[in-house]
Amino acid sequence: MQCVEVKEIRQIHMGQAKCSVDLGDGSERGEYVNQDYILSTLGRPMRSISLMTCYYPLDEAFPKRAHNAFADQDVKFQWDYPYDDYETYKGGLVGLKDKEPFNWMRDVRSHGQDVCLTITMDTHISDEHLVAIAKDLAPFGRVLLRVNHEATGNWFSFNKRASYEEVAEFFAHVCDIFHKEAENVKLILCLDGYKSLDEEKMTMEDIFDRAIKNADIFSVDRYMALHWGWPYDVADSDTNNYSRSKVEEIYELGKRSFKRYCEIAGEKRPMVLSEANADGDVTGPYDQAKMLKDFCKLVKEDEDKWLDGFTLYQFRDRGRLGLEWEDPNNSENGIKLPLMDVFKEIINDEYFMPEMICEKESTIPAKLRWGGSEDADGVALKLHFDANPVFCEAYFEDELEDANLMMEINGKWFYKKKGVKFIDFMPAFFEKPINEECDLNINIFAPPASGENDPTQGADWKMNYYFEMKALPKFRIQTVPVVK
Repeated sequence: MQCVEVKEIRQIHMGQAKCSVDLGDGSERGEYVNQDYILSTLGRPMRSISLMTCYYPLDEAFPKRAHNAFADQDVKFQWDYPYDDYETYKGGLVGLKDKEPFNWMRDVRSHGQDVCLTITMDTHISDEHLVAIAKDLAPFGRVLLRVNHEATGNWFSFNKRASYEEVAEFFAHVCDIFHKEAENVKLILCLDGYKSLDEEKMTMEDIFDRAIKNADIFSVDRYMALHWGWPYDVADSDTNNYSRSKVEEIYELGKRSFKRYCEIAGEKRPMVLSEANADGDVTGPYDQAKMLKDFCKLVKEDEDKWLDGFTLYQFRDRGRLGLEWEDPNNSENGIKLPLMDVFKEIINDEYFMPEMICEKESTIPAKLRWGGSEDADGVALKLHFDANPVFCEAYFEDELEDANLMMEINGKWFYKKKGVKFIDFMPAFFEKPINEECDLNINIFAPPASGENDPTQGADWKMNYYFEMKALPKFRIQTVPVVK
């Protein structure tokens, strides 16, 4: 086998996007999809993957998932179970860290993405539970934690069990504990914000004053269309179980909510839309795709640059809120929706991509640092291409066989897990062939193979993971077939 030489090695820094993109994976509406499939489908990792869980450890049936624990109940609305029908959080004082969501979190982080974890939880649990959860999350790097989201609503179990004042104080208290016990975790407060453009105040802003001041990140969930009666009825002209709004109005409500959050907090803090989409149950598949495209156009063209990121809810859905439908014949199969192509177009727009900055020349061995999906230091290897390749592959020998790597070339990302010796990069040229002789960088980063940071690596272990790259892969690049 004839291998090509690497022309140049440079340090490369991956930094924050102008507006980051996150993706929901699994909820009450669909099951978790593995990150290998998602990466192969979308072609690039997200800033974070949003995981939905619940923690009601004082309930006798917990940690069984609600629809299994209460299968004999006659439920007419998605949130009529005794506790929320998300995958249960099996850490805390339950202590099952070899179960979900920890296996999902490891999958997410090993694939070069941060974890955004939602936990709806009983506000009556003791501090001992909260400290245990903080210790659970300490090894998982820069975690985004959303506790009791949509807190000014009335559908989740925590709202049915406690007053809004209690829910607000509980969130503020959770912030106090996590700021002390797990500095790597940032707390997201998700309220309704402004629900109409003629309101002078956000919904319940006085009640949630201390929660707003304690939160690290502000959020609202914004659906441009939603069928909330799913899956127990059909949205049609004879029902009153859905809504559809103008894209511009939804955008303005989010922006005004951000400004008011910052006024109450006394300073500017990051703002995200933790759930965003239009429901195809209401719009149909074509308007759904157009509404997301129009929304992102408003984000990109707004000179105020107020939005730090949004989460597309979600990858695969049993209804019509996903990039894929879950195949009713086989839950492991997804059926692509028109929204998929629009979303891929959005995430490949430079505005929504993490920045890549090539820095000074480097040598091997090189020390790679993984701080997170928008704060990582890797290496950029320059390769020469005489023309569009018919073979472009890499071999990982000796120390590199055990490396866990995320690699990008020609706009497409590839994952090499520990133990893999060979990666074929040709998919990077199927949709985007090169038309002339050129040099291309392959950018290499090293998130932790286990998904968890290593406490033996130093004082900053909760925030950073380090990997020493002692050798280079061997590259085979050919522009003509073996036999013609």
